[in-house]
Amino acid sequence: MTAAERQILDEQIFPAPIKTVEAGSPAERAGVRPGDVLLRVNGQSVTDVLAYRHQLERGVVTLEIARPREALQVMTGVPTTAQDHHRLMLKAPPSLDDTFAFTVEWEDPGLDFEEVLFDGIKKCANKCDFCYVHQMPRGFRKSLYIMDDDYRLSFLYGSFVTLTNLTEGDIQRILNENLSPLYVSVHTANQDLRQDMMKWWKLKVKDPQAVQIRSMIERLESIDLYTQIVLVPERNDRENLDETVEYLSSRPNVLSAAVVPIGLTGHRKNLPDVRTFTREEAQDTLKRLNVWRKKFLAERGTRFVFPSDEIYLLAGEPLPSEEEYEGFPMLENGVGMIRDFLTEGLPALPAALPEPRKVILGTGLLFAESLDRAVEPLRQIAGLDIEVRAVENKTFGRITTVAGLLTGRCFRHAVQPGEADLLIVPPTTLRYGTELMLDDVSLSELRNEFRMDVRAGGSTLGELARVILDGAQSSGHQWGMSAHAVKDSGRGGAAPGEALETDVAESGMHGEGVKGRGQA
Repeated sequence: MTAAERQILDEQIFPAPIKTVEAGSPAERAGVRPGDVLLRVNGQSVTDVLAYRHQLERGVVTLEIARPREALQVMTGVPTTAQDHHRLMLKAPPSLDDTFAFTVEWEDPGLDFEEVLFDGIKKCANKCDFCYVHQMPRGFRKSLYIMDDDYRLSFLYGSFVTLTNLTEGDIQRILNENLSPLYVSVHTANQDLRQDMMKWWKLKVKDPQAVQIRSMIERLESIDLYTQIVLVPERNDRENLDETVEYLSSRPNVLSAAVVPIGLTGHRKNLPDVRTFTREEAQDTLKRLNVWRKKFLAERGTRFVFPSDEIYLLAGEPLPSEEEYEGFPMLENGVGMIRDFLTEGLPALPAALPEPRKVILGTGLLFAESLDRAVEPLRQIAGLDIEVRAVENKTFGRITTVAGLLTGRCFRHAVQPGEADLLIVPPTTLRYGTELMLDDVSLSELRNEFRMDVRAGGSTLGELARVILDGAQSSGHQWGMSAHAVKDSGRGGAAPGEALETDVAESGMHGEGVKGRGQA
């Protein structure tokens, strides 16, 4: 270990690898290159891009940079075979002895980092009855099993956090740096019930006060909060739901509350016995929430509490109008995604196609009926044979009905090679910026196997129609740069508050319920 590396450990410095350097920026003029590492700003270590930006707000800052040098390979044992020789030859960590500094005054240095969190993701302190990670089948990429609960990702990307793992220092930082808004999983305002449902680990809770949800909401009174309630039948619904909505609506810093039903998979070994909602229970939930929504709209000018699309579908009730979603503040939590999808209507449709085309629209069991009605006008086009296919989830189990959690395996079971000219899959099934599904099956693989074109659909009905008619590439939602996207790639360097999509399907995996997506 070099002297510089020993100092880094002693001072708890979190080296931040630099991904890109803006052309003509102060960093480039100072000789900073991609692959270099940020060590300190104004002599202090920084834990994430938020702390980095906060330091820049001081106006005059000095940045210390290290240039890693790859060390020679070292032998870690005595090889007896050629295979041993390859296995035992390991690269030593790069040396960080080559350091330099530069100063900027009221100017952005021009650095973009490989990661938004330099010190790693803060882990969850809970063992919720409804946690999606605990219901994951084996064999997926490791990042899907990380139980993240990081307030910084909540601020940056809108992922929901429980607050139970906060330290006093975290709370003070949220207040001092005004990390607003945050997205908080409340579930219930009844403290005893919340503890029973979430089962936080005492050894993982750093501050006993952090688990007191009412106290935390009130301590964060200067921070705007978007909240969610994951509803479990016969646990936090009915009168308990009324109590929670009443409390949340009494806090000026709580802007809204989303209500989503528990998300289950077919992989619940050694987990508490929980179930999904019946139609009657979903109807009762809507009835209760509609009483509150009417009251809040009359008194406050906002409906405040927003049931997810899944509750309406489970209840067999029509979706609210676009106006009732009030700008879709909880869109990425499955609240209003179908209505938003339907908002852009169909474009002008041709009377006929130049050549006949068979198209399969694959979607989850929950959305298939609604999608089938939405594309009915397309069936009037001569030469277009369009089928909405409800795809059973063979990966997570039939109980998982949302479109965003379909995988390549699901489509392999649902579609036969050569049976159509085009298969359209929900864009929400794809990993951000790629053509990869949750199980790492790519659209290219499916094209080869199915002997047909395979494309992602659109985030609106109009986009979907253009993909069908013109083969246009969708510009719609995929898994956004969410907490999970950060877990998975370690990439990103957006400034605080920059509008990066939250995902949804995958970021909701640590779950307080999967944020179910519509088709498209």
